[in-house]
Amino acid sequence: MFDKKVIPLDKWVQDGIDYIVDNYRDFFQAVKLPIEKTLDWLDWLFNAVNPIIIIILFAFLAYKLSGKKLAIFSVITFVFIGLLGLWHESMTTLAMIAASVFFCVLVGVPLGIMSGKSDRFENALKPLLDAMQTTPAFVYLIPVVMLFSIGNVSGVIATIVFALPPIVRLTSLGIRQVDKELVEAGIAFGATKWQLLLKVQIPLAWPTIMAGLNQTIMMALSMVVIAALIGSGGLGEPVFQGLNNLDIGLAFIGGISIVLMAIVLDRLSQNIGRKNK
Repeated sequence: MFDKKVIPLDKWVQDGIDYIVDNYRDFFQAVKLPIEKTLDWLDWLFNAVNPIIIIILFAFLAYKLSGKKLAIFSVITFVFIGLLGLWHESMTTLAMIAASVFFCVLVGVPLGIMSGKSDRFENALKPLLDAMQTTPAFVYLIPVVMLFSIGNVSGVIATIVFALPPIVRLTSLGIRQVDKELVEAGIAFGATKWQLLLKVQIPLAWPTIMAGLNQTIMMALSMVVIAALIGSGGLGEPVFQGLNNLDIGLAFIGGISIVLMAIVLDRLSQNIGRKNK
C-alpha cells in the first residue's frame, strides 16, 4: 500500500542540513568559538595540575559537602582511575562535563526562570524540551558533525543539547513552587522584580534548581561517552576502542572509571543542594 507513496522526509532533512551548512557556516563557527575556548582552557587546566592536587581538592570538597565517607571514596576513585592508566582521559572527561554544564547553566537557568514566570513561554518551550529529551542520543551526533565537524568541541555541543532540558524544567518548577504569599509579602514591602527574584524566588527554589543541575551533570556524563563516536576523547575513547576491537578488558576499565566518576559527581551535586536547603 505504501510502496509508491513514501514521504521523502530523509531527503528534505538532508537538503535542509546541506543548505544550512553551505550558507550559515560562519554563524556556527562563531557559536563554536566560546565553547572551544572554554573546553581547551579547562582541558589544559585539569591535565596541567598535579594529580595529587586534584585528588586533594575533590577530597576536601567531598568532606565539606558530605563528610568523611565520600571524601575517602573520592580519593579511592581517583587513585584507582590513575592506577588504571586513565588519568588524562578522566581529566578530559571532567573538562568536557564542566564545559557542558557551564553552558547548560548559562542558558538553562534564565530559560527556566522565564518559563516559571510565564505560562505562554512555558507552553512554547515544552515541545522543544520534549524533543530534546526524547530524541535518541545518537541522532544528535549526525547534524552536530555536519555543522561543527568531529572532535571534542562537537561532543560538548551535542552534550549541551542533550543535558539542557532538566535544568530548564526544574528551575521553572522551583520558581513556580515558591509560596505566592511570600512573593506578595515581598511586593507589599516594596521589592522590585529583581529583588524578588534574587532574594526570594531563587533562594527558595535553590534545592529544586540544584536537583536539575544534578540531572544535567548525570546526562552530560552519559552523553560525553556516546560522543566518543564522533572523535571526542576522554573515558569514552577506551570504551569505544574496546568495543571496536573486542577488547573487553579495555572497555571494562573505561566503563568502571565512568561509573565511579559518576557516583562521585552525583553525590557532590546532590549534597550542594542539601547544604543550601
